[in-house]
Amino acid sequence: MSDLTKIPVTVITGFLGAGKTTLIRHLMQNPQGKRLAVLVNEFGTVGVDGDILKSCADESCPVENIVELANGCICCTVADDFIPTIEALMALPQRPDHILIETSGLALPKPLLKAFDWPAIRSRITVDGVIALADAEAVAAGRFAPDEAAVEAQRAADDSLDHETPLSEVFEDQIACADIVLLSKADLAGEAGLAAAREIILAEAPRVIPILPMTEGVIDPRVILGLNAAAEDDLAARPSHHDGADDHEHDDFDSVVIELPEQDSVEALVAAITRLAEEQDILRVKGYVAITGKPMRLLVQAVGSRIRTQFDRPWGTEARASRLVVIAEHHDVDPAAIRAVLIPEVAVA
Repeated sequence: MSDLTKIPVTVITGFLGAGKTTLIRHLMQNPQGKRLAVLVNEFGTVGVDGDILKSCADESCPVENIVELANGCICCTVADDFIPTIEALMALPQRPDHILIETSGLALPKPLLKAFDWPAIRSRITVDGVIALADAEAVAAGRFAPDEAAVEAQRAADDSLDHETPLSEVFEDQIACADIVLLSKADLAGEAGLAAAREIILAEAPRVIPILPMTEGVIDPRVILGLNAAAEDDLAARPSHHDGADDHEHDDFDSVVIELPEQDSVEALVAAITRLAEEQDILRVKGYVAITGKPMRLLVQAVGSRIRTQFDRPWGTEARASRLVVIAEHHDVDPAAIRAVLIPEVAVA
């Protein structure tokens, strides 16, 4: 089978809250005449990212072409989840012209690229390119994610200047594996911030790579699709902190699902999530919440203390169930303390 008959795959990586789902939604709305399929690797049991994308489904990317994997990071569950899912997408009655993979914010891209060398799929699929998203404002400020207080505290306590935290290794591996880096939330960073972010990323990159600004996930699909990188054949040029390791762990992170009662106001909920970020070093919060008197569900997406909310669609016949996924470093996850902030009455003993 020639390369021309292989289905191209674009792997989209990036730290928590970098804007991967927003980018994929833009690509779905601008398919360039292609029939797309999307694989979403959620972290946590509430499928917020997949639900957002399914709400954008149309004839170029129908709902059945959008698949969620929530059993863990796909770079750790290749044989059990990833390979069978890719085979199922390739076996659809109408074969997709292009597959988009949204990795979890914790995924190391190189082990995933190695999976494309598996005999079951190698002759039928190729990695068109790896796109890494980085929060421009955070990177410009000398961080690689919007909330890094906990990580910086760990670094400060270490006498070795080249001590690397797990989070920084994830970021560096994503940059090292990328064919293009997109600086998301460019409008918040400004020109000076974008210049600073570019300088930091170029210093981490093992080779010269394009670094482009992006706001609200909007970029010409022709720029990032159709790269023909065949990344699975180019692994040597994509160094990783985990080269030579047989496996890797993501035990540095954990998540908890919090079920909430109906909330009286959006403002009170935002205040509670802000307190979580400030007091408990929470990395990410995402989910749906029912607000009293509102027929539409509230979509909540928070990265550190940066919180975005929007009423996305009516609850309809769906139960008005409020659930949030809260992600933090493993030693910072205290479900009882998190519930006490989000549901104050549980703090009363």
